[in-house]
Amino acid sequence: MKYFLDSAKINEIREAYETFGIDGVTTNPNHIMNSGKPFKTVLGELADFVKEKGIEGWERFPISVEINPHLNDADEMVAMAKDISSLCPNFVIKIPCTLAGITAAKRLEEIGIRTNLTLVFTASQALIAAKNNSLFVSPFIGWKETSGEECTQYIQDIVDIYSNYGFLNKTQIICAAVRTGKQFVDCAVAGADIVTAGLQVFKDSFYHPFTDYGLAKFQAAWDKTII
Repeated sequence: MKYFLDSAKINEIREAYETFGIDGVTTNPNHIMNSGKPFKTVLGELADFVKEKGIEGWERFPISVEINPHLNDADEMVAMAKDISSLCPNFVIKIPCTLAGITAAKRLEEIGIRTNLTLVFTASQALIAAKNNSLFVSPFIGWKETSGEECTQYIQDIVDIYSNYGFLNKTQIICAAVRTGKQFVDCAVAGADIVTAGLQVFKDSFYHPFTDYGLAKFQAAWDKTII
């Protein structure tokens, strides 16, 4: 399973790339805002990063960039997507799961601009992304579980539907808004392609107190050992 970082902060992206070996990045307007930098400045930093690391191209290190969420016209969505994608070959365009959005995503895929259908909350929405050949579909986990929904079967249903109809590997499933280590595991067991999460979530999912306990025990034994 691939790891994507859900962030627009270049320092976090660098750390996650070096420590966790992330395979890509997902951004959204909230992440851009939290970076404290203008939209185009952030995109420039991301483009410079992939050049620096020698990982240019969406096939090697996809970076999802969301269009203006106010847009609700397919023509306007396509126009903005073209502008964004022209800035860097790694940029995959995040399109909301609306009627205008799926129309725009279909048109973009037809001209070779890769898309990520986002704000997906049901298996039926995810099916449309695959039928329209989007590169990615982003079913959200954390928001649904926060509202009391159990998401294990939801992700499993998407994986099973994709398997039934030959969509696996053609449209990759990004489990989005992942908040816990258990959600990482649930998505992996279900067969999802990717999880995307914030840097602190990756760190928290990696931590276990028994690792610290064992390390302290072995350190104490080492100190009492004659070298």
